[in-house]
Amino acid sequence: MQPLVIVTPLQDSHVQATIICCKKLNLELKVRSNGHDYEGISYVSDVAFVMLDLFLMNSIKVDVEEGSAWVQAGATLGELYYAIANESEDYGFSAGRCPTVGVGGHISGGGFGVMTRKFGLAADNILDAHLVDVNGEILNKTSMGDDLFWAIRGGGGGNFGVILSWKIKLVPVPKNVAVFTLKRDLEHGATSLVHKWQQIAHKLPEDLYIRVLLDRASEGGDAEKNRTIIATFKSLFLGEVEQLLDIMKQSFPELDLKSEECEKLSWIQSVIYFAGFDPYGPREVLLVRTLDTTQTRRRFFKSKSDYVKEPLTETELEDIWKMYDDPRVKDPHMLWVPGGGVMSAIPPSETPYPHRRNIYTIEYMAYWDERGSEVENENINWVRRLYGYMEPYVSKEPREAYINFRDLDLGESKDGNATYEQAKAWGIKYFMGNFDRLVKVKTEVDPENFFRNEQNIPVQPHFEEHA
Repeated sequence: MQPLVIVTPLQDSHVQATIICCKKLNLELKVRSNGHDYEGISYVSDVAFVMLDLFLMNSIKVDVEEGSAWVQAGATLGELYYAIANESEDYGFSAGRCPTVGVGGHISGGGFGVMTRKFGLAADNILDAHLVDVNGEILNKTSMGDDLFWAIRGGGGGNFGVILSWKIKLVPVPKNVAVFTLKRDLEHGATSLVHKWQQIAHKLPEDLYIRVLLDRASEGGDAEKNRTIIATFKSLFLGEVEQLLDIMKQSFPELDLKSEECEKLSWIQSVIYFAGFDPYGPREVLLVRTLDTTQTRRRFFKSKSDYVKEPLTETELEDIWKMYDDPRVKDPHMLWVPGGGVMSAIPPSETPYPHRRNIYTIEYMAYWDERGSEVENENINWVRRLYGYMEPYVSKEPREAYINFRDLDLGESKDGNATYEQAKAWGIKYFMGNFDRLVKVKTEVDPENFFRNEQNIPVQPHFEEHA
């Protein structure tokens, strides 16, 4: 069902009025910061609802002297990075690589990116926040209290109130950074390289980030017969090219990285590079708000997530490659993102995001162009089959998942009023041992469950923490 009304507030009082009005009229409220919710639950529902779209609340005030910035929830990551770089070349921010993602929802779910191994999540770098609670009151870090401030930094958007703005801690970046992108197919050692990557990527110096994208390509001739897996290694190093080459020679000589395959960029150029654009072009490309600025047409996708604690063997990797050999699925992907660095030093209970002790994260994705077609069903089913196939190789009890890669396959409540036991189906996977504390906070600050969605934190009257 589409929204009855779309409210596009220009100031804080408009958000307050919308919450109070929806409560009086008993209308469900959905909050959107920029529309990147993977399952669309911020802008569709099975019941009548009002959508609060914050995209016009996107002001950013950078304080270079303090090393901080206030950013409204409707701003995009691209707008934030652009604003920081325009004020100083000495600072950046540790958050996601996609410039069109809204700041409000991204930070609410944790927010990892290419500098997470060095500086932690976006949510780990929050100094203050302004939030409108269920009573229409504006709270800051002091007035909301420690528990609620803890909960909003990774406990998922739309659970505890409406984030108006975040005060973020800027992170120092060097004048020059180094990047590279290398592609290797199966015929050129992709399997052994991915196997080695699993063993060392999370152990590399925290200044070095190397991710792997695993997709399928055809090598000439008959495209249906000559399929191969392409492993794309993409890296950011917070330092000079020469330092990067020394580290790679010692830790990952099998990749055979050469100086001419590296580029020296500024930090803001590296942001543009990881967003899929020409790093030497105008930085204003970060201000474009289209759904996916790296693609020339609108596409649909299904995504799921996993966390890995032990490397897979080469034989196990080869078995996974066979899952790609499905001609009905045109654009299958797995993205493997390294853990380690400072993430391993942060306690899992420091924020609601608990996935601190894994060697890498997996995002499964498949894309298609026609909505509601048989192709759509084939792609969704492929992602689910691959996810099922990977079960022996990923985290267990629980099988962890990332809230910002929201996945309704894990369970859902159509009316948003799931019980504690029902919500555990997704809550334990997203938040692990932090789930009970989130339930306690939710029960205290929103006892009538006004802020709800298909996978919200539940209210538990007379709550006692479960063993």
